[in-house]
Amino acid sequence: MPLGTVIGALVGLAVLALIWAVLIYNRLVARKQQTEEGWSGIDVQLKRRSNLIPNLVETVKAYTSHERRTLEELTELRGQALAAGNAPAGARAAVESRLGGALGHLFAVAENYPDLKASNNYLALQEELSDIENHIQMARRYYNGSVRNLNTLIGSFPSNLVAQRFGFMEAEYYEVDSAADRALPEVRFGEGGT
Repeated sequence: MPLGTVIGALVGLAVLALIWAVLIYNRLVARKQQTEEGWSGIDVQLKRRSNLIPNLVETVKAYTSHERRTLEELTELRGQALAAGNAPAGARAAVESRLGGALGHLFAVAENYPDLKASNNYLALQEELSDIENHIQMARRYYNGSVRNLNTLIGSFPSNLVAQRFGFMEAEYYEVDSAADRALPEVRFGEGGT
């Protein structure tokens, strides 16, 4: 085989390898951007929820006089959630999970105050919070799907060679902490048929 043919074949293989590496790199960048977009969606919804909490606390305060500790805990957890704004997904999820649990506790406590439950302001806040929680769930599913796609690409051969070379790291899933947090709240209607 002539030397020119061998050199030509090697150059051709090098060009194909370079094109392949560029294509894989671009897929990795696209998956990373999709994951960051997904995280941004979660962040927006979590901030919406945090912004709603002061109004909820003030509304509950107006009707309850014995729930100071519950309201203080909720306010404290809101502060922690806001402070964790730039934390990684796992740490942020842990804080937000505790905040969600405190909100659930607040709504359970509100069941003991019929005037509060009948308040239009409280009902509107409760409905808005329910809407936000639905948006958080949708954003979390999108983000976790993006993380799965990115992590699969990073971990799969041969794209893992390009990922390692350019420092792409697997992303962390946004997961609910405990089985109790995953469980749906139990709804019980009073004897009055409410």
